[in-house]
Amino acid sequence: MVAGLFYVYTEPGSVDEAEFHDWYDHEHGPARLTVPGFRGARRYRALDDQKPTWLALYDLDSPEIIDSPAYKALGAQASDRDRSVAAGLATLDRRVYEQISSDGSDPGPVILAVAMSVPASAEEDLAAWYAEEHIPMLLQVSLHELAGPEVLDEPGYRAAVSTPWRDQVVASVLRWERRVFGFRNAIGS
Repeated sequence: MVAGLFYVYTEPGSVDEAEFHDWYDHEHGPARLTVPGFRGARRYRALDDQKPTWLALYDLDSPEIIDSPAYKALGAQASDRDRSVAAGLATLDRRVYEQISSDGSDPGPVILAVAMSVPASAEEDLAAWYAEEHIPMLLQVSLHELAGPEVLDEPGYRAAVSTPWRDQVVASVLRWERRVFGFRNAIGS
Protein backbone atom coordinates (compact mmCIF):
# COMPACT_ATOMS: atom_id res chain seq x y z
CA MET A 1 0.00 0.00 0.00
CA VAL A 2 1.28 3.47 -0.94
CA ALA A 3 1.32 6.12 1.76
CA GLY A 4 -0.79 9.22 1.21
CA LEU A 5 -0.56 12.88 2.09
CA PHE A 6 -3.66 14.99 2.65
CA TYR A 7 -3.03 18.73 2.29
CA VAL A 8 -5.75 21.09 3.49
CA TYR A 9 -5.21 24.76 2.68
CA THR A 10 -7.45 27.17 4.63
CA GLU A 11 -8.04 30.86 5.08
CA PRO A 12 -10.27 31.99 7.97
CA GLY A 13 -12.34 34.53 6.02
CA SER A 14 -15.16 35.78 8.26
CA VAL A 15 -14.11 33.47 11.11
CA ASP A 16 -12.24 35.07 14.01
CA GLU A 17 -8.65 33.78 13.84
CA ALA A 18 -8.55 32.65 17.49
CA GLU A 19 -11.82 30.75 16.97
CA PHE A 20 -10.42 29.23 13.76
CA HIS A 21 -7.31 27.90 15.53
CA ASP A 22 -9.25 26.61 18.53
CA TRP A 23 -11.68 24.82 16.21
CA TYR A 24 -8.94 23.33 14.03
CA ASP A 25 -6.66 22.26 16.89
CA HIS A 26 -9.31 20.95 19.29
CA GLU A 27 -12.24 19.78 17.17
CA HIS A 28 -11.80 19.56 13.42
CA GLY A 29 -8.24 18.17 13.22
CA PRO A 30 -8.57 15.69 16.12
CA ALA A 31 -11.82 14.33 14.62
CA ARG A 32 -9.93 13.40 11.45
CA LEU A 33 -7.30 11.58 13.50
CA THR A 34 -10.01 9.19 14.76
CA VAL A 35 -10.40 7.81 11.23
CA PRO A 36 -8.48 4.56 10.70
CA GLY A 37 -5.60 5.25 8.33
CA PHE A 38 -4.92 8.82 9.51
CA ARG A 39 -1.47 8.57 11.16
CA GLY A 40 -0.78 12.12 12.29
CA ALA A 41 -1.18 15.78 11.44
CA ARG A 42 0.70 19.04 11.63
CA ARG A 43 -0.30 22.64 10.93
CA TYR A 44 1.79 25.26 9.17
CA ARG A 45 1.60 29.02 8.50
CA ALA A 46 2.63 30.54 5.16
CA LEU A 47 6.03 32.22 5.20
CA ASP A 48 5.74 33.40 1.61
CA ASP A 49 3.02 36.06 2.07
CA GLN A 50 0.67 34.15 -0.25
CA LYS A 51 -2.87 33.01 0.46
CA PRO A 52 -4.18 30.75 1.78
CA THR A 53 -2.24 31.30 4.98
CA TRP A 54 -2.78 27.93 6.67
CA LEU A 55 -1.87 24.37 5.74
CA ALA A 56 -2.78 21.21 7.61
CA LEU A 57 -0.75 18.19 6.52
CA TYR A 58 -2.14 14.76 7.38
CA ASP A 59 -0.16 11.54 6.96
CA LEU A 60 -2.32 8.72 5.60
CA ASP A 61 -1.80 4.98 5.29
CA SER A 62 -2.97 5.40 1.68
CA PRO A 63 -4.62 8.06 -0.48
CA GLU A 64 -7.81 5.96 -0.55
CA ILE A 65 -8.49 6.71 3.15
CA ILE A 66 -10.21 9.92 2.01
CA ASP A 67 -12.84 7.78 0.24
CA SER A 68 -13.46 5.55 3.26
CA PRO A 69 -16.88 5.39 4.94
CA ALA A 70 -15.27 6.44 8.24
CA TYR A 71 -13.89 9.64 6.72
CA LYS A 72 -17.10 10.43 4.84
CA ALA A 73 -19.10 9.96 8.05
CA LEU A 74 -17.30 12.94 9.61
CA GLY A 75 -19.33 15.33 7.45
CA ALA A 76 -22.62 13.74 8.42
CA GLN A 77 -21.66 13.85 12.12
CA ALA A 78 -20.27 17.41 12.10
CA SER A 79 -21.15 19.56 15.09
CA ASP A 80 -22.95 22.89 14.74
CA ARG A 81 -19.63 24.64 15.46
CA ASP A 82 -17.87 22.57 12.80
CA ARG A 83 -20.49 23.51 10.20
CA SER A 84 -20.49 27.17 11.24
CA VAL A 85 -16.71 27.64 11.13
CA ALA A 86 -16.35 25.67 7.88
CA ALA A 87 -19.07 27.84 6.27
CA GLY A 88 -17.15 31.01 7.22
CA LEU A 89 -13.84 29.95 5.67
CA ALA A 90 -12.68 32.01 2.71
CA THR A 91 -10.66 29.04 1.42
CA LEU A 92 -10.96 25.31 1.96
CA ASP A 93 -8.75 23.56 -0.60
CA ARG A 94 -8.26 19.83 -0.04
CA ARG A 95 -5.67 17.82 -1.97
CA VAL A 96 -4.76 14.17 -1.73
CA TYR A 97 -1.33 13.00 -2.86
CA GLU A 98 0.47 9.72 -3.19
CA GLN A 99 3.76 9.89 -1.31
CA ILE A 100 6.50 9.00 -3.77
CA SER A 101 9.55 9.43 -1.55
CA SER A 102 10.57 9.78 2.07
CA ASP A 103 13.91 9.97 3.81
CA GLY A 104 12.26 8.66 7.00
CA SER A 105 12.75 11.81 9.04
CA ASP A 106 10.07 14.02 10.51
CA PRO A 107 9.37 17.26 8.66
CA GLY A 108 11.47 20.16 9.87
CA PRO A 109 10.35 23.63 10.90
CA VAL A 110 9.87 24.66 7.26
CA ILE A 111 8.28 22.79 4.38
CA LEU A 112 8.47 23.61 0.73
CA ALA A 113 5.26 22.47 -0.97
CA VAL A 114 5.48 22.19 -4.76
CA ALA A 115 2.60 21.04 -6.95
CA MET A 116 2.88 20.45 -10.69
CA SER A 117 0.33 19.23 -13.19
CA VAL A 118 1.54 17.81 -16.47
CA PRO A 119 -0.23 16.14 -19.39
CA ALA A 120 -0.66 12.37 -19.04
CA SER A 121 2.00 11.90 -21.72
CA ALA A 122 4.60 13.63 -19.47
CA GLU A 123 3.74 11.91 -16.15
CA GLU A 124 6.32 9.15 -16.59
CA ASP A 125 9.11 11.66 -17.29
CA LEU A 126 8.07 13.78 -14.29
CA ALA A 127 8.12 10.72 -12.00
CA ALA A 128 11.51 9.60 -13.34
CA TRP A 129 13.00 13.08 -12.91
CA TYR A 130 11.77 13.27 -9.32
CA ALA A 131 13.00 9.78 -8.41
CA GLU A 132 16.30 9.76 -10.26
CA GLU A 133 17.53 13.36 -10.09
CA HIS A 134 15.45 15.92 -8.22
CA ILE A 135 14.77 14.17 -4.92
CA PRO A 136 18.34 12.81 -4.59
CA MET A 137 19.66 16.35 -5.16
CA LEU A 138 17.22 17.87 -2.67
CA LEU A 139 18.16 15.31 -0.02
CA GLN A 140 21.69 16.76 -0.16
CA VAL A 141 20.35 20.21 0.82
CA SER A 142 20.12 21.01 4.54
CA LEU A 143 16.48 22.10 4.23
CA HIS A 144 15.67 20.89 7.74
CA GLU A 145 18.07 23.40 9.26
CA LEU A 146 16.51 26.45 7.66
CA ALA A 147 13.79 28.54 9.21
CA GLY A 148 12.28 30.40 6.30
CA PRO A 149 11.96 31.09 2.59
CA GLU A 150 15.74 31.61 2.34
CA VAL A 151 15.85 27.90 1.43
CA LEU A 152 14.99 29.01 -2.10
CA ASP A 153 18.33 30.85 -2.30
CA GLU A 154 20.45 27.99 -0.89
CA PRO A 155 23.04 26.89 -3.53
CA GLY A 156 22.13 23.20 -3.28
CA TYR A 157 18.46 23.99 -3.82
CA ARG A 158 19.28 26.31 -6.74
CA ALA A 159 21.31 23.48 -8.33
CA ALA A 160 18.41 21.02 -7.90
CA VAL A 161 16.08 23.35 -9.80
CA SER A 162 18.54 24.31 -12.52
CA THR A 163 19.27 21.13 -14.48
CA PRO A 164 18.57 20.42 -18.15
CA TRP A 165 16.24 17.55 -17.20
CA ARG A 166 14.29 19.86 -14.87
CA ASP A 167 13.93 22.39 -17.70
CA GLN A 168 12.60 19.64 -19.97
CA VAL A 169 10.03 18.57 -17.38
CA VAL A 170 8.96 22.14 -16.60
CA ALA A 171 8.40 22.83 -20.30
CA SER A 172 5.42 20.43 -20.14
CA VAL A 173 3.91 21.79 -16.91
CA LEU A 174 0.30 22.90 -17.19
CA ARG A 175 0.02 24.25 -13.63
CA TRP A 176 2.75 24.93 -11.08
CA GLU A 177 2.67 26.16 -7.49
CA ARG A 178 5.44 26.64 -4.92
CA ARG A 179 4.68 27.54 -1.31
CA VAL A 180 6.83 27.87 1.83
CA PHE A 181 5.30 27.12 5.24
CA GLY A 182 6.60 27.25 8.82
CA PHE A 183 5.56 24.76 11.49
CA ARG A 184 2.80 25.93 13.87
CA ASN A 185 1.81 22.84 15.86
CA ALA A 186 1.04 19.15 15.78
CA ILE A 187 -2.66 18.30 15.88
CA GLY A 188 -3.76 16.09 18.73
CA SER A 189 -0.62 16.65 20.80
